[in-house]
Amino acid sequence: MHKLGRGHRDKLQQFMAITGASEKIALQSLKASDWHLEGAFDYFYSQPQLKTSYTDSRHLEELYNRYKDPYVDMIMVDGITLLCNDIQVDPQDIVMLVLSWHMKAGTMCEFSKKEFIEGLQSLGIDSLEKFREKIPYMRSELKDEQKFREIYNFAFNWAKEKGQKSLALDTAIGMWQLLFAERQWPLVDHWCQFLQARHNKAISRDTWSQLLEFAKTVGPNLTDYDAEGAWPYLIDEFVEYLNENGIIQNGQFSDSSLKR
Repeated sequence: MHKLGRGHRDKLQQFMAITGASEKIALQSLKASDWHLEGAFDYFYSQPQLKTSYTDSRHLEELYNRYKDPYVDMIMVDGITLLCNDIQVDPQDIVMLVLSWHMKAGTMCEFSKKEFIEGLQSLGIDSLEKFREKIPYMRSELKDEQKFREIYNFAFNWAKEKGQKSLALDTAIGMWQLLFAERQWPLVDHWCQFLQARHNKAISRDTWSQLLEFAKTVGPNLTDYDAEGAWPYLIDEFVEYLNENGIIQNGQFSDSSLKR
């Protein structure tokens, strides 16, 4: 190992343990970030050539074969359940959405061989130990605003039924509750109640994408809401619903109005 002070040496060991990177790549990433671990992780995961240079293709093949369905050349629900058990994650945990985003998975609850292997390569994973070690990093990606937006937009196609243009309402509500638990949007429960009471139809891509913008730019007291803005009609109706039901009173959000 290079001649390093104890602090740098400890960071190098920690970086190698979490990423599975070689000493050379770990040094390169840490030096590029002036020895800040978080910056080094960002540098490392933004450089595809670094991530794919050391994963063992035989180990990736073994992992795929462990979870592959016995009848089709894909990982299906049973395989994903086994994977979740192996990495000690609940199948409903949002980290599985983040993993699917890394794999560029086309459909919920299944991975093609290409999606699985290339996704793990991009993460630098070729063992269950590395898989478990990478979970905190994947969870932390939800705190990055740009990555959260990408994951949120990815979720629409991932969660909808094959061949459908819209997302089934029950599925959309489940996804919103999962995603906005991370963003802590105070109106998410009211939004879901409104949809069930007034809409009761599938959700369009436009409504899905615009809701994130609404949640980000319009505060829960709606003082930032512009009735002349280009919001989808469903969001405009939601604002009317909030006012009609006294959820917004005198320009203030009444948290006590939440119906649990």
